[in-house]
Amino acid sequence: MTRPLLEIKNLTIRFGGLVAVQNLDLVVNPGEIVGLIGPNGAGKTTVFNCISRFYQPDRGALYFQGRDITRAPAHDIIRFGIARTFQNVELCRSMTVLQNLMVGQHVTMRGGVLRDGLRLPGARQAELQATRRATEALDLLGLAPYRDRIASTLSFGAQKKIELGRALVSRPQLLLLDEPAAGADTHETEGLANLIQRIREQFNLSILIVEHDMPFVMGLCDRLYVLDFGKKIAEGLPSEIRNNPAVIEAYLGEPDFVIGNS
Repeated sequence: MTRPLLEIKNLTIRFGGLVAVQNLDLVVNPGEIVGLIGPNGAGKTTVFNCISRFYQPDRGALYFQGRDITRAPAHDIIRFGIARTFQNVELCRSMTVLQNLMVGQHVTMRGGVLRDGLRLPGARQAELQATRRATEALDLLGLAPYRDRIASTLSFGAQKKIELGRALVSRPQLLLLDEPAAGADTHETEGLANLIQRIREQFNLSILIVEHDMPFVMGLCDRLYVLDFGKKIAEGLPSEIRNNPAVIEAYLGEPDFVIGNS
């Protein structure tokens, strides 16, 4: 069998007396789009923050391509091949769209401070390659007309695409998307689902998504994991999750939630 790209074993993390995530097992296989869903406060973004190494779990282990990354420094995660977006857009707001995508490649470029500072031939070649990758991402995301615009002057939806582009140009093998459909209407959500599918195929990567839009993840993801109060209550195909009594019960009382159609 193919080795999982990402494997989480028995992940547990507490904040004071609150157990945010408890004994979570989760796997993302090569080429999959996997959803991590659950009501507000279920612990979904906490899982992302553990993978990104912003948080240190109290117990359990995280493996990426078979490598134990449980205690790896946060700055190494992108070098290993993991990139992410955030619930609230995190951009260099005073930079242009293109500059933001260039920054996204800084940690993966091999120029070195001395070579870059002296403008040696290798630095110039690396810069050209980075510009080409950024331009390709801008074209894919429909951002080419805004290439030289200051990021903060664009709409929230455009800024989310800039952040997605910045993640893509780091050439990840695993992309973590934290609520990519937030603020989008139905038409925009449909376009986003198609875009994510194209990204998977074009960049040959795996994707783990945290999202509140249930019809969106039901139609997009290959498999789903469901958290409630930090515990995994279900996992399986979208068709299985849609009709799972524990999942339906967990979402009772959540405003504006639709689990999906049978």
